[in-house]
Amino acid sequence: MIRVSDIRNKYDSIKNSLAKRSGFDIAILKDVLKVDELKKEAKQKMENLQAKSNILAKEIGNLFKQGNKTEATRKKNEAVILREEVKYLQEEVSVLEEKLTSILVQIPNVPNKLVPKGNSENDNEVIKENLFKIELPKAPQAHWDLAKKFQIIDFELGNKITGAGFPVYKGKGAKLQRALINFFLQKNIDAGYTEYSPPYLVNEHSGFGTGQLPDKEGQMYQVQSDNLYLIPTAEVPITNMFRNSLIKEEDLPIKCTAYSPCFRREAGSYGTNVRGLNRLHQFDKVEIVQVQHPLNSYNALNEMVTHVESILIDLELPYRILRLCSGDLGFTSSLTYDFEVYSAVQKKWLEVSSVSNFESYQSNRLKLRFKDINSTQLCHTLNGSALALPRIMAALLENNQSEDGIKLPKVLNSYTDFEWIN
Repeated sequence: MIRVSDIRNKYDSIKNSLAKRSGFDIAILKDVLKVDELKKEAKQKMENLQAKSNILAKEIGNLFKQGNKTEATRKKNEAVILREEVKYLQEEVSVLEEKLTSILVQIPNVPNKLVPKGNSENDNEVIKENLFKIELPKAPQAHWDLAKKFQIIDFELGNKITGAGFPVYKGKGAKLQRALINFFLQKNIDAGYTEYSPPYLVNEHSGFGTGQLPDKEGQMYQVQSDNLYLIPTAEVPITNMFRNSLIKEEDLPIKCTAYSPCFRREAGSYGTNVRGLNRLHQFDKVEIVQVQHPLNSYNALNEMVTHVESILIDLELPYRILRLCSGDLGFTSSLTYDFEVYSAVQKKWLEVSSVSNFESYQSNRLKLRFKDINSTQLCHTLNGSALALPRIMAALLENNQSEDGIKLPKVLNSYTDFEWIN
């Protein structure tokens, strides 16, 4: 959430940056300043009356001590009226604060100057591409056919148990899932991230803190009887571990990694883009999260991008890195890099990771701060997928198939205890 003080002090800069986001109404910034001014005026009146009421209370006490009951009673009646006015102003301030928050949560994060202007994913900027020739058999199969052939993923069984988008992994497919999770986690740990195992359900405060609520509640599964939400990513519980925290400057950066299943309704998704593992309602993902000093967050973002890239290199998958344009940039992000792997069979790019810097947008919601010698400041938060499993699995199966079966990358052999799926 953008701070009101930033909107007031950097109005032109924020206005021009947010103008890059298609569909955002810049006029809302003036609404923020107008409501904030009304709130400040009401709060000032309230504080003045409270001060007057405190003085009056002392005068009433002295008058009673002096035996001047008539004057004391008159001032006592005056005090009652003052308290009513203070109560009314308190309610007015509370209403204005709620109104201000309701406006602020509608404002997306300010795009970084590196974000290219654009309207959709078609305008994203390719900043790196690592392609190489993939040798396929004469009649290559898509991963959903390979999964059935080698009996490693059962989409029909998942549909029977739950519904479409909830596959069942079995045999070598289940072991490959576990191997990928362990490999990703170990890579992250070796890079200095501390592993956590968080809850898979979060409350409204957590959803608000990282920006899923109130913007994306329709994308999450809700347990209505307990007012809890199934997590769309481990980013939500991990980042919320630091909600309402004051961190020592010397403890920064904080680097966390976690595996979790992820749950997304993906309402309205249909067609070939959702076939097989391309888009699921439940999937596994390993996440990395950093809490950073504002001066270091963009260096950290670059390091995270390099780290995710190293995992794809180890997996011997063709990939590209995109810088998201303003029209495809997430609501809470200031700058995001997407990673895609190439499916030689489907002949298309599959997104497997987003790495983002949220600057202070989440921290302001979370009240996540650090204290230096002179002041208290908001931290910066970052997160990235390292990595999401379904499309990695799809690309591994499709790109590594041969007449003899599917040969896995060497880096996974010690985690799977097998080299081939056949």
